[in-house]
Parts: sequence; structure tokens; C-alpha cells
Amino acid sequence: MTFGLSRVALTAALFASVALPAAAEQVFNRISAFPVATNLPADKDKLSTTSAEIVTASEDGMTLIYSDSPLGGIGFVDITDAKAPKAGDALLMDGEPTSVAALGNKVLVAVNTSESKVNPSGRLAVVDIASKAIDLTCDLGGQPDSVAISPDKTFAVVAIENERDEELNEGKLPQMPAGDLVIVGLKDGIVDCASLKHVAMTGLAGVAGDDPEPEFVSINGLGEIAVTLQENNEIVIVDGKTGEVKTHFTAGTVDLEGIDTKSDGALKFTGKKEGVIREPDALKWLDDNRFVVANEGDYEGGSRSFTIFDKTGKVAYESGPSLELAIAQIGHFPDKRAKSKGVELEGLEAATFGDQKYFFVLAERASVVGVYKDTGAEPELVQILPSGVSPEGAVAIPGRNLLATANEVDLGEDGGPRSHVMLYELTEGTPAYPMLQSAMVDGAPIGWGALSGLVGDAEKAGTLYAVNDSFYSAQPTIFTIDATQKPAVITSALPVTRGGQAAQKLDIEGITLDGKGGFWLASEGDPAKLVGHGIYNVDAKGEIKSEIGFPVELLAGQTRFGLEGITSVGEGDDQTLWMAVQREWKDDEKGTAKLLSYNIKAKEWGAVSYPLDKTEAGWVGLSEITAHDGKLYIVERDNQVGDNAKLKKLYTVAIADLKPAKLGEKLPLVTKQEAHDFLPDLKAATNGYVVDKLEGFAFDAAGNAFAVTDNDGVDDSSGETLFWQVNLKGTN
Repeated sequence: MTFGLSRVALTAALFASVALPAAAEQVFNRISAFPVATNLPADKDKLSTTSAEIVTASEDGMTLIYSDSPLGGIGFVDITDAKAPKAGDALLMDGEPTSVAALGNKVLVAVNTSESKVNPSGRLAVVDIASKAIDLTCDLGGQPDSVAISPDKTFAVVAIENERDEELNEGKLPQMPAGDLVIVGLKDGIVDCASLKHVAMTGLAGVAGDDPEPEFVSINGLGEIAVTLQENNEIVIVDGKTGEVKTHFTAGTVDLEGIDTKSDGALKFTGKKEGVIREPDALKWLDDNRFVVANEGDYEGGSRSFTIFDKTGKVAYESGPSLELAIAQIGHFPDKRAKSKGVELEGLEAATFGDQKYFFVLAERASVVGVYKDTGAEPELVQILPSGVSPEGAVAIPGRNLLATANEVDLGEDGGPRSHVMLYELTEGTPAYPMLQSAMVDGAPIGWGALSGLVGDAEKAGTLYAVNDSFYSAQPTIFTIDATQKPAVITSALPVTRGGQAAQKLDIEGITLDGKGGFWLASEGDPAKLVGHGIYNVDAKGEIKSEIGFPVELLAGQTRFGLEGITSVGEGDDQTLWMAVQREWKDDEKGTAKLLSYNIKAKEWGAVSYPLDKTEAGWVGLSEITAHDGKLYIVERDNQVGDNAKLKKLYTVAIADLKPAKLGEKLPLVTKQEAHDFLPDLKAATNGYVVDKLEGFAFDAAGNAFAVTDNDGVDDSSGETLFWQVNLKGTN
């Protein structure tokens, strides 16, 4: 089965329908974000790595419980008020929790206690949710992965993976001992360890059949267990009551067209791969006959897709690259994974809200959740939700119209976002996200991300232009944004070229109009990467017509923190470009940064000194500069995220007061006035954590102000791009 442009076109149509839902449409929107580091025990360093991986909910829907492998414990979140979740403490498990499943007022925890890959061990722990105490444990005889409870609560099943050592023999299978399934009986909600039985999985798969590695389990209303053998590319159906293997079948392969297959600093959805092995990870029953699998891949495959099978092994639906391409439209495609597994679909949840069946597909590397309506035939993509960094697990709480995701990556030690549990509510309204998406051109999405500068069109209200930074080093681009739509739409992409080829050695951080149909671009230099500081004039076709480097007097004090914005003031012989240098250079007074001027006609450089605010942590710098109504508007921010973010502000400097000195002379210190605090905007935009990089700000032709954040190309970030109209007092 091949999925090419027709599938892409369908995805575009489906996704377009999300942008303008009916007035009474039921939609999911994020309502809160809980940093799991809040649950760290008092004796742990607050920067200790945490990770919310698999998440479950108590029977009353008031408590979330998640596994935290790095901590070696499980965490509890009080969601009595889902919009203001509270830390509920953590319980250390003397091992590595791999999965959790709620059972009444208890939670079953699969705990890996293996001393090595060749000597795996584990146990199933039963924890009382209220007291956070371990009631009992059952020896599982191997390294557990997934755990599930039958709908009638008469038994539980654990996938014993006994995972391979990826460093041994290049990770090749077989590597003994083999994995299997463990079924344990439940009597009146109590685990009966004496009833524990092992179900062999050997001799079934066509790939390394003597070394099965069960990955994920799910149980339908008939008590049938579906289990994925990920590395073996096999799916097995087991009778949960008897332990009999009822059937098994290969997960098969997929042919893919219209995908990005190169991790090359460019987003081009023109490649193809044939015969890609699915290798499914998570699995969820949709009813008693059908289930959906997320084809993450781990051994030799990963088809970037999800598949709906019936229990005979027949493919009822194959997504192909459709979800991946819809994800690319909202700027979440991870270029560094293009060569291998793309967005890497891994986690799943399925539930019925009211009369509507949904299933949720978690894209680990894109940090989003695809929301599908289960129609019984071809599913309908209705939303894509932002979800922290690397969602791993999800749980639906239909009785409260809630969905929760567990996001495993913690970048706290590097000053980045922490691991989070995110909460979403289904209610009437419109989707808060995405705030910006791209159009489809010739059947493929316009690839975009890492937006770093913004400017408004001179004549057309609601039209703006943005640029990407050096994350896409092979694809420097000027994007046209139609902000009159909701979400706003990137309608076209103009490559920045030199000699007709994509321009190299650029880190574009600012853009302004040149008054002649073209643009001036500001590039941030980095001597270590042989990227020079400078400004570039490009024509309406994107071709660089002139390159202006920094004079030697300026370069004498250079650092890698260079230009972060450019704007134009005046006309004719008086036209002057003003640029913001991000941070203090070696020749600056402490606590100041330069605003540079360049008179285009006279080819003269000048500068003034700008006073930076102080902050409690990290550094403070400038991100954008734009001229409007007699003032320079300057974005000033710290480099902090989440609760640590304290400074994301807009300041103004009167243009009439700018008296630039010659380079090398003492620079006059300008006076700034606060115009807007962006922190409330960033907190309220999608109810996530505060993102770091507010890098674009501009006015359109009607005087409306807009701002955009840089998503770092989905690299060590949530991938979220926030784009919104800023409400400034005294402006339209």
C-alpha cells in the first residue's frame, strides 16, 4: 500500500476543517501543565532529572499517578481542580517503574529490578493511592514493560520484555532470555500472586521468533489480550482467561511517499521509502474487534504511521505519513529525525466521551498529540495538541471530560523545560492551538520552524513576513504570513539565495522591508562556526544583492551573541537601518548592549548604548527591534523557561532621541520606557509552561502588533510556536 499526494491532500482538507470549527464544536484545549520536579523528595537536588512516562488515573478521576524511571519511583498529582494541579508527593520503589495501571483505590506498578540484560528481573507492586504505601508485591520473573487491567477487573497482564542490549553485537537479535506475558488474577480488586502464570511468546514471530520482546498490552471487553512484539514486528492475541494464544500475525510493512528523509537542515517533503517495517509500540483496542497500533519502530523499522487492525490481522486503516505531514504544517516536524523515524509515533489512548469515540496518537519527537474521531472506518483527524517535550503516555478521564499526557524529557540541567504532566479539557469552543500553520503547496506542506524575526507588509493589513534562523542552515527562508485567518497561515516560502542557490553561512535573526520590494536581513555571527556578523539586502525573488559586514572597529569587541533584529527608519538619503545586538560585547559598559545604526546612502555606522534589565538567573538580552510611530520597539527577555522565566518585555526608545556616536567613541545611553509585559500573554496562550524565545515582534500596515516565538526547530524543546496579536495600549 502506497501513500502519496492523494493522502497528503486529504490530510490538508481534514486539517483545514480544524481551523474553523462550528460554533458549538466540542474541542480539547490544554488547561494546565504540572512540572513533575515539583514532586521531588526534599532530599533530592531540585535539578535532579525527572521523567513522567506512563500515566494512569484513580477510579474517581481526582488523582494522576505516573511512573518516573530516573527517580526510581512513582509520582502523584492531585487534580481535584484540574486547572490547578497540586503536587501529591512521590513514592520510591527500589527499582525502575516502567508502567502503572489504576485498580480501584490501588495502582499496579511494574518495576524493573534487573541487575543486567542477561539476568532480568522484576516485580508487580500494589500501591494504596491514599496512603502511598506498598501493600504487596509479586515476583514477575523478568523485566516488565507494560501493564494493563481487564475491563471486568478479573485479571491483569504484564508484558515481560527482557529487552535486548543495544550495545551488544550492534543490538542484533536474538539475545536471551526471551520475553513472555504474565497474567495474574484479581479477586475483588485484590491481586492474587499465587495465580500468576506465564504465557510463552516464542515460536510465533517471523523475525527472531525465539527471542520475543513483548512491548505493550491492551485488553478488550471479551478479555482478549493484544500484545505487540515490537522488535519482532508481530502482534499476538491471547485469551486472558486461559492464557491460550488465539492468533498472531506480522505487523507488515508500509510504502511511504511525500516524506522528508534527510536530516540536512531543510524541510523537503519529496522523499519516499518502500517496505518500511511497522514495528508497533503502543496498542489500544477500539472495540472488541479492532485495535490501533503506533508504529514507532525500534530495531529495524518504524513507519511514521499508525495502523488499525482487526483481530484477524486485516488492515482496516493505515495512516501512512498523513499525521506526520499535518504535524509538519504546524511547525513540529523534527528535522534531526527525518532520516530515521520522523515524528516517531509511540503512545496511544482510546476512550469514549459522551457519544463520541476518540483515540489519541502521541508523537514523541514532535511533542504533540493527534486527536482522532473513531468513525468505525477511516478515522477523522480533528486536532493536534501541544504536549510538553516528548509525550510518552496518556490517560483519558471521560467522566470529567479530561485527557492527561505524561511527557518524559527533562532538560532542567541545561536550563531547558522540565518533564511535565499536561491536562486538557473537552468543552465547547475553538482550538487554542495551533496559532500558526502552513498551507499545502503542490500536495506538500510548507516546512517551517525556528521563526526568529518578523516585519509587517507596508500596505496590506494582516500580512507579515518572518524568517527562520540557522537551525535550518540549508534552507534560509522568508515566509509570508496571513494573520487575518485563525489560526494564521504561512501562505508562501521564499528561499534566500546567493547565486541562485540556498545561501550558506547565515543565521537570520531579523528582517525589515527595504522599500523597493525586497528586504534587509540581519544575520547573527558566530566566529566559531565561521559565520560572519552582517546585514544582507535581498530582492523580491530572495536573491542576495549586497552583503555588508561589520567594520573592524566593531568586530574588535565581538562575541557570538550578535544581531537579533533589524528595522528601517527614514527615507531616501536619510534611510537608516537600526539593529539590536543581543547581549553585552567586550567593549560595552557592564549591563548594556548596543543598538547599531547604518546609514545606507552614506555607508556610515554608529551606535548607542541600551540599558539591560537585571535578572535572578541566566542572562538578559535583546530579541527584536522594530520602528513604529516615532519609536523603536525592542523586545528584551531572559533565557529562562517555565516558572523560572521572569522577564519577557517590550520597551520603547524615542527615535528623536537617538544620537548615534561613531564606533570607537563613548556611546550615549538611551532612555527606555516599558510598553508591554509579555509574560501574561505567554502564560495564557495555551496554558502550558512559559517558553523561552520570544523573538519576533512587528506592526502590520493597520498598526496592529504581532509577536512570535522561536521553537528551536523542535530540538530540545516542545516545538510550540506562539503567534498572536498583541494588545498594546495606544495602538490599534
